[in-house]
Amino acid sequence: MRISPRPLAVLLALVGAVVAGCGSADKEPADDTATPMGHTYISTEVVGGEIPGGGPMTLTFTDGRISANSGCNSAGGTVDLSNHVLHTSPLASTLMACPGDRERADAWQSDFLESDPTWRLDGDRLTLTGKSVTIQLTDKKIVSPDKPLTGTAWVVTTMLTPDAQIRSTTLDQVSPNLTIGDGGTVSGTAGCNRITGTAGVGPGDAVNFAVATTKMMCPPEVMEVEQNVLRALDGRTTATVDADTLTLRNDNGYGLILHAR
Repeated sequence: MRISPRPLAVLLALVGAVVAGCGSADKEPADDTATPMGHTYISTEVVGGEIPGGGPMTLTFTDGRISANSGCNSAGGTVDLSNHVLHTSPLASTLMACPGDRERADAWQSDFLESDPTWRLDGDRLTLTGKSVTIQLTDKKIVSPDKPLTGTAWVVTTMLTPDAQIRSTTLDQVSPNLTIGDGGTVSGTAGCNRITGTAGVGPGDAVNFAVATTKMMCPPEVMEVEQNVLRALDGRTTATVDADTLTLRNDNGYGLILHAR
């Protein structure tokens, strides 16, 4: 039986079209409109080197600016993400001393970020590629979901005043902390003295504190920390939880940044 070459050619053309269609579906073009702006990312893997002190690197992109921390001081500046190159202005940094290898984390971070690394965003995963180091970061919401406000032990890492954010060795040493119980009870320490009291939670992000302390005296630098903590826990505050970070801002201009213990 003789087969006409025309139907065979048509059949081969149809098969080729199906194969081509499958291939194009498997390799959809990347979304070049995706941007890390408005998100915070935490490093999960570093290839080609290590962050001194172990990191991790945390990057926050907000309104054309970048803030960064790799285990020691926080730094920030403007950022341009054009053409998938991360270009920053010289980064301004806090000036806290850090122990051990963490002391070198700031210089490592600046060298990397100011070297114009390229960036690629795949869903919740951000890849930064420098001259010799590649950093894989994941959206903070995936790595560290929001902790509950109540029932979590929170440790103060930064004090907020009307004019500044304050971090210090004394603050790290005394580690003021608080826990809001399910019934609104407050317990913890202000740096020197124990805290007891109540917190009226809600509605929304409002928390009203009424706290008291024991009356022990400590060195002046510790009492200064305690005074700032108690100013922040005096009356109405706005509480915001972002992953493992709680920010309290009091109506009087004082506040605290706390991390889950």
